[in-house]
Amino acid sequence: MDNKQIADHYKEQLFLQYARIGKCLSSERRLEILNLLSNGPKAVEALAHQSGMSVANVSRHLQILLDANLVRFTKKGTYVIYCLANLQVAEFLQSLWKVSENQLPDVPRIKQDILNNYQTVQTISKEEVLQRMNNGNFLVLDVRPKDEYEADHVEGSISVPMEELDEYLETVPENTEMATYCRGPYCVFTTQAVEKIQQKGFKAYRIDEGIVEWRLG
Repeated sequence: MDNKQIADHYKEQLFLQYARIGKCLSSERRLEILNLLSNGPKAVEALAHQSGMSVANVSRHLQILLDANLVRFTKKGTYVIYCLANLQVAEFLQSLWKVSENQLPDVPRIKQDILNNYQTVQTISKEEVLQRMNNGNFLVLDVRPKDEYEADHVEGSISVPMEELDEYLETVPENTEMATYCRGPYCVFTTQAVEKIQQKGFKAYRIDEGIVEWRLG
């Protein structure tokens, strides 16, 4: 082969490898699994429960993600626990979400539609959250499942999964202000939690960032 043929050969091989990642991400269900794993390691059964998919379907998607080296797994007793392969995968996902938000008008529209359904809910910036936490009498609630909180959380936040929120609010002193976060800007649970807190008579805000955005932002 001459030099051009050699160059073309290696270029073709390189882009074939890049395409492996692109093909792997062509499924909205696999993207959902990656988003869940960005919040912490999970067993196949937990992924199935939280995504609404069957265990068999989750396992099939995980195998495709595993073949592309986007996830890895460990064994804990009889359970197989999956997580993102490394921090670069989390950073790549954040870039993908941002490109989608910038290039696809439907993405920010969906977010605005969510907020339009909760007119009384206000968003608070990360900087203001940190300031108010330092000043005291301000709670930050992590409304994700406890396993995600245990994997990583905003320093000083309290784990209060959505199903435990009503009971927890019974213990909070009056005039306490709160902010909630979940799995990022498009997680509706954050907004729903704030509305529920407001209905109990407290002042509350939603935090746009999830733990991944909080760490990488």
